[in-house]
Amino acid sequence: MKNRIIATMLALPFAVSTAYAGDLPAVKISGFGTGALTWTNSDQAEFARPNQASGAKKSPRTGVDSNLGLQASTDINPWLSATAQGLVRKDGEEGFGAELAWAFVKAKVSDNFSIRVGRMGLPVFMISDYRNVGYANTMLRPPSDMYSQVPFGAIDGADGTLQHSFGDTTLTAQLAYGNTKPGLSAGGGALVHVDAKQVTALNLVAEHGPLTLRVGRADTKITIADSTSLNTLLAGLRTAGAGYRIAELAPLANALSVDDKKASFTSAGAMLDWNNVVVQAEYARRKTDSYINDTTSSYLMAGYRIGKFLPYASHSSLEVDSVVANTVPASCPAGYPAACTPTLRALSAGVNRLSNTGTQGQQSTNTIGMRWDFHSSAALKVQLDRITPKHGQGLFLQPSATFTGPVTVGAVAVDFVF
Repeated sequence: MKNRIIATMLALPFAVSTAYAGDLPAVKISGFGTGALTWTNSDQAEFARPNQASGAKKSPRTGVDSNLGLQASTDINPWLSATAQGLVRKDGEEGFGAELAWAFVKAKVSDNFSIRVGRMGLPVFMISDYRNVGYANTMLRPPSDMYSQVPFGAIDGADGTLQHSFGDTTLTAQLAYGNTKPGLSAGGGALVHVDAKQVTALNLVAEHGPLTLRVGRADTKITIADSTSLNTLLAGLRTAGAGYRIAELAPLANALSVDDKKASFTSAGAMLDWNNVVVQAEYARRKTDSYINDTTSSYLMAGYRIGKFLPYASHSSLEVDSVVANTVPASCPAGYPAACTPTLRALSAGVNRLSNTGTQGQQSTNTIGMRWDFHSSAALKVQLDRITPKHGQGLFLQPSATFTGPVTVGAVAVDFVF
């Protein structure tokens, strides 16, 4: 499967070129990767990147922060080009898997305006286009407190980008539209799929010398149809509501369900690279009309270059703003069947477990690290994170019954491009 995906990625520019020109244009091959070891100071839970099925404990593991990307691009003619990117990493399933991250054709309509059609990155973060390219980022990994809030990084559709300069300031406006259906880890090696339709994303960027400012907004309608636990709970609420004539249960099921529900993500960020000072910050809010809780996330990172070394520190946080209220009655009125109250208690426990899935994601992280650019196309990074979960397990996986945190996460990585 991996070889077939990568082969498809590399073949795309050739196929498009052949369709438009008699002579095959030159294809540029480039790539990036990270080789890393990640560990923690606890065996009571696993640390992982967003959407990974498993993570690291005290024993160092290579899979958490390691990846490999390969990109092919070609200029078909002066105004038309094609790009494809394959990525190998751990995401969703237990082992390493390969994916076609990008595959688009770009038309340069004018010097200031271009259109892309195909599969492309979804512009919802400050570093959306290069979040997987470790060498392009100061930190060893994007802050999970922020970057876990949108579970998909690409859409199939189209976007348009308009760029214009006003003196020393360059403004860029990007509007994207499409669909995606990523597989998300549901634990135990299982996947559920979020069907995101009519994804509309607006990305506005202003660059003035060393300063970059960005604001963005993404809206979509999401459906999760293949979650057995969710479907069982919703069916139970509706059946009990109809069978026992309890009016609260059907509306609760509708509020919890993820069936063509609205979702939005609004974010703002800033980046400063001035002399030896490096600063990066983002703030974002997620909202959905389902059991997927509304959240607020943010981070601030600052660093200072000393020759080829760049020490840095950051603080990030993830807070849950609201959850769907559990309106299951504690018991049934007198005269109801004996099975009624136990049924309600079981349903109430199921609603609480579903809501806790979101509230347990709350946490804060303090980070220190060092980047060493020991080569023109490679950097060594060492990073320590002190992660403090709130109200449960945070973003950690497979917690023990006594897990509370905080946990120290260590990692050493070599980022490279070619």
